[in-house]
Amino acid sequence: MKMQLAEIAKAIGTTCEGDGQTVITSVSFDSRKITDGGLFVPLSGERDGHNYVASAISHGAKATLWRKGHADKPDDIAVLEVADPLAAMQQLAHYYLEKVNPTVVGITGSNGKTTTKDMVAAVLSKRFNVYKTQANFNNEIGVPLTILEMKPLTEILVLEMGMDRPGQLHHLSELTHPDVAVITMIGEAHIEFFGSRAKIADAKMEITDFLREDGEFIYNGDEPLLVERAAKLSQFKATFGFNKTDTVSATGFRSYKHHATFTINDSEQQFSIPMIGKHNVSNAMAAISVGHHFGESDDEIAASLASFTPTANRMEWEKGDAGEDIMSDVYNSNPTAVRAVLTSFGQIEVPQDGRRIAVLGDMLELGKSSASLHAGLATALDPYVINQVYLYGNEMKHLAVALKDVYPEGCVHYYDADHKEHMVDDLKNDIRQNDIVVLKGSHGMHLEEVVNRLR
Repeated sequence: MKMQLAEIAKAIGTTCEGDGQTVITSVSFDSRKITDGGLFVPLSGERDGHNYVASAISHGAKATLWRKGHADKPDDIAVLEVADPLAAMQQLAHYYLEKVNPTVVGITGSNGKTTTKDMVAAVLSKRFNVYKTQANFNNEIGVPLTILEMKPLTEILVLEMGMDRPGQLHHLSELTHPDVAVITMIGEAHIEFFGSRAKIADAKMEITDFLREDGEFIYNGDEPLLVERAAKLSQFKATFGFNKTDTVSATGFRSYKHHATFTINDSEQQFSIPMIGKHNVSNAMAAISVGHHFGESDDEIAASLASFTPTANRMEWEKGDAGEDIMSDVYNSNPTAVRAVLTSFGQIEVPQDGRRIAVLGDMLELGKSSASLHAGLATALDPYVINQVYLYGNEMKHLAVALKDVYPEGCVHYYDADHKEHMVDDLKNDIRQNDIVVLKGSHGMHLEEVVNRLR
């Protein structure tokens, strides 16, 4: 982004108190991350961002948005007064999006949206100038920031879009007007706020509310809730999945320790991805579908998928202190994701004297269904496949109880939320060189700390 303050003020419907010729080259709501030429956006949450304008100035901010009527308006920096700084930032992002005019690919889903975003960007980057959501900046703050970070020559903008309440994706769809909308799958993420998978599907479908008339909706064709809702759309549609009726369907799927291979219908091309599991093959098929939309050939797509780099903490392999292999998938968690990871993990071969060890943390935001959903994971755990289970968090006690009669005594280890260090010590004493270990839990459980200790 590179824009004069006068143009920014006009775009958001206000005036500039300061030099309108000042050039703004970046936007940030974090005063510590402002760089020279930055526009500071003071957001109000647990802390009032207006209190950090001095810090923003010290880091190079040249201007700030400012809520009208807020006290202590600064006089040593250009000020653009607005009714709501967040809304103004979103308005500026919409203006800049229209100015650059890239093709927009919007991606959502209960699981897999970050990995799919990374795959799609890799597939399209061979031919196009692509910018994608960094990390998981996928909400009403992160999406406009992503837009404002893209370069003027961007041809395709790949946006990850998350949601935890009804109406959120509607707003993001209105902000971005996607040319291609992708839904990876419907799971139980945020079921605490929605009550049912059907309502989650309704909320996910909001990504299509402002899908362009000549756009395309790409979705998981193995999910009846999406098939039912997609039928009401007039735009082009394509499906991916493991059924022969899907537009892109996987055949010959095989999962190895560090990668998975598969073929698809109507193609002789062999695909390989540097991740394991059927669920990641599903994500790859979504990326293949997007590649087809933009005219990519299967051999071009295969070359991109084989070497793409996933966002951190998603099925990353690490080497442990005892020589064990550690699969870290600790960014987020829900029942569907845990089952997929455990299935993939259980298919990995281990040396004859090695064991598979699972470390599972609480799945958050499951509401009144939390106890039953945690206990229900017992059907995904087999003592002959996953030999030792370490459970961490107050909700995981329900799974510990459910596994009592499934596993031999001494093979299931439970620790409440105050005993993470105890669990780490026990793990370090238990793990042997030829073991493989998987860690999966919601981000709020901070299992990355356990990974760091095991390394």
